[in-house]
Amino acid sequence: MEDNKTIGRQWFEEVWNQRSVEAIDRRMAADCVVHGLDQSGNDLRGPAGFKPFHQAFLNAFGDLHIDVEDIIEEGDRVAIRWVATGRHTGDGLGFPATNQQMRVSGATFARIKDGRLIEGWNNFDALTMMQQLGALPPPPAKW
Repeated sequence: MEDNKTIGRQWFEEVWNQRSVEAIDRRMAADCVVHGLDQSGNDLRGPAGFKPFHQAFLNAFGDLHIDVEDIIEEGDRVAIRWVATGRHTGDGLGFPATNQQMRVSGATFARIKDGRLIEGWNNFDALTMMQQLGALPPPPAKW
């Protein structure tokens, strides 16, 4: 059986870099709860709840690539620090493509049971992403 670090690493490789919808079903438990990805603050539930987010984000960034920078495992939990890059070429974020490049960092904490994700917490620098895309003004020159 794969260790949880391998499962966490493969999630990003298969689901995001290889754009495999089938990997979502294979790697995520049916009752998985995903926190921190819905703009309204609601949790996503199971593959059916996660797939619309996945599709929208890949629509927005057709060349999305996520590099796992660090991964730590303790018991049934993994902490993953990652960097995402991509060009905004679609309207999956809810506004027209800007053709701007983005690079953001983020972290995912996941619980894994029997080789499948059962809960995930996500945090990424959405403010910087939106500023890079021109959807929000840049920060002031001096803080």
